[in-house]
Amino acid sequence: MILFTAAYLAEAIRGGLQAIPQGQYEAADALGLGYWHKMAFIILPQALRIVIPPMVNQFISCFKDTSLVTIIGLYDLLQTAKTALADPPWRAYYVESYLFAALIYFLFCFFMSRYSQWLERDLAAGTRR
Repeated sequence: MILFTAAYLAEAIRGGLQAIPQGQYEAADALGLGYWHKMAFIILPQALRIVIPPMVNQFISCFKDTSLVTIIGLYDLLQTAKTALADPPWRAYYVESYLFAALIYFLFCFFMSRYSQWLERDLAAGTRR
């Protein structure tokens, strides 16, 4: 799962780097910046701003897909709720346990997407007129 997510994130960043116009590279060269300074101060800030939506989308997807790790024997949030329901005193609360798990998933995803929107607005402050 880590390799899968890393591959998707690397592909998103690669796409962001390709979206930077060639003139930005040329402008950094004209300023006499070396490769690392050019990447750190000119290219990567622009590329990372471009790829915020796909990166947050991948983070949300990864968070929701953690339930798939039960295949290899690790417990996730939903599996924990199911395990708690195996205990007879907890069986009466099956609806509440699933609603609580759903609430946790919703809150995490909602706040990650809101943070992404805030980050996009904050980083785009210099491009607004």
